[in-house]
Amino acid sequence: MQRSALRLFKVAGIQVYLHYAWFIVAAWEAMQLARRYDSPIWGLFECLSLFLIVLLHEFGHAFACRQVGGQADHIILWPLGGIAFVNPPPRPGAYLWSLAAGPLVNVALFPIFSFLLLVANNAQWNVGDPDLFKFIAALWYMNTALLIFNLLPVYPLDGGQIVRALLWFFIGPVRSLKVASVIGFVGAIGFALIAYRVGSIWLGILAFFVFVQAQAGWRQAQALTLEAEARARATPPPVPPVP
Repeated sequence: MQRSALRLFKVAGIQVYLHYAWFIVAAWEAMQLARRYDSPIWGLFECLSLFLIVLLHEFGHAFACRQVGGQADHIILWPLGGIAFVNPPPRPGAYLWSLAAGPLVNVALFPIFSFLLLVANNAQWNVGDPDLFKFIAALWYMNTALLIFNLLPVYPLDGGQIVRALLWFFIGPVRSLKVASVIGFVGAIGFALIAYRVGSIWLGILAFFVFVQAQAGWRQAQALTLEAEARARATPPPVPPVP
């Protein structure tokens, strides 16, 4: 994906990339959003705000991963959101914190946007400055929707990976990945059915992405199983004590 992305900037050693397809989707979205406002520039502001919220979410993953001793050095933003390439230590707690930190950013933003929306309601900006009111309401809805969506327990969404991390404590890294991958397959089918029912191309693309990533997770779990079996065969049996 980096080969098809524009290098933007670097923060604390974390390089941020923007996929070229994002510009096409952002231009289309900005034109659609502009219709909701009296001044079309607010549609662009809303699109850029979504970009910023997603970026903060991904930085949450990256910084949390580094905090537990993992590696995280680049983030890619693309039409379906963002991907923080994190490699936490192989411990369930480290993995859990690296995944949970992203949605926690949206949790932290929730009271801020809620307060702004409350102020806008009390000040009746929907009458005095309707564009500003719509923009603040859009910030609240975007952040809330991203929080709810990312917490869906469908692998590889954050919620699905959090489920995998919790299972890791009880059934280990390989079996937890297999269970999460199966849930991902089920989720992909669910997204595909909803996409067909409502006629949404974006949900269809999301269903395909979830299916591909769940398949990759299943293959990784199989590879880890074979690796563990090979190590077990290569390990000589313990020598019994000599009486």
